[in-house]
Amino acid sequence: MKYKSFFIFGLTFLLGSFPVLHGDDHKESTSGESLFPSKLLDNKGNEVSSSVLGDKIVGIYFSAQWCPPCRHFTPTLVDFRNNNEKDFEVVFVSSDRSSKDQLKYMDKYGMKWYTLPHGSDAANNLKKKFEVRGIPALVIVDSKGNTITKSGRGDVSKDAKTAIAEWRKKS
Repeated sequence: MKYKSFFIFGLTFLLGSFPVLHGDDHKESTSGESLFPSKLLDNKGNEVSSSVLGDKIVGIYFSAQWCPPCRHFTPTLVDFRNNNEKDFEVVFVSSDRSSKDQLKYMDKYGMKWYTLPHGSDAANNLKKKFEVRGIPALVIVDSKGNTITKSGRGDVSKDAKTAIAEWRKKS
């Protein structure tokens, strides 16, 4: 009997600890919880304040250089970000094998955006929070960290010209 109580307590604790996101539902980040750490890295690996994101819509890009679909989508996202950099920024969450591979991938594809340190707790927490099961994945959040959509990759691929306007309507 005591094992059953312990199991129920543990399950309740776990379910209460992780936000559950369903489809494209607009969910707010937990009060007082910042989606990103105070420091990010630029595309050269230098620390910068996360305040560089300002009030932009942010795409959290889960990707890796060893992934063929990622290598196919990344140039599209680079062009999209560069054409919309006034309103849109990217934070890269790498699934590469090392930080060296991560920065090499960013350099090769001209990813002039921000990233989290390779294998960091912050990167792993974002993968869990957004239930990332496969890459490439692009989660779109507003400047307060509220989820706009988990289908950013499809939005950018389908109609890049209207994606930002559609995301603004949802935020």
